[in-house]
Amino acid sequence: MSETTETATHGVLLTDVAAGKVRSLLEQEGRDDLRLRVAVQPGGCSGLIYQLYFDERVLDGDALKDYDGVEVVVDRMSVPYLDGATIDFADTIEKQGFTIDNPNAGSSCACGGSFG
Repeated sequence: MSETTETATHGVLLTDVAAGKVRSLLEQEGRDDLRLRVAVQPGGCSGLIYQLYFDERVLDGDALKDYDGVEVVVDRMSVPYLDGATIDFADTIEKQGFTIDNPNAGSSCACGGSFG
C-alpha cells in the first residue's frame, strides 16, 4: 500500500474581490511565499473567534486551495467549522476589511469577529 502525499482541500470560498485584495497586499509586501491562513480558535464573546493572517508555513494536516494564485490554508481542526464559509473584502464607509460569512455559525457577536 503506497502512501499519498495529496494535500487535503477545504470548503472555504474566497471571492474575487478578496483574492484581488490579498494579491495587492502581497505585492506591497514584496512577498510571493505567503498564503492566507484562516483559522478558528476558542475565545470571543460567542465561543470561537476567526483568525485571518499571512503565513509562510504549511503545517502537517493543512487543507489548501488555490484561488488564481492566492493560496488559502486552513488547519485540520478548523476545516469543519469553516466548511462553506465565504471570505470577502468590504470597502465601504461603515466597514473596511475582510469579512467571513459562515453558514456554520449558530450565533455571532455584533462585530462579526466571533461565533458559536
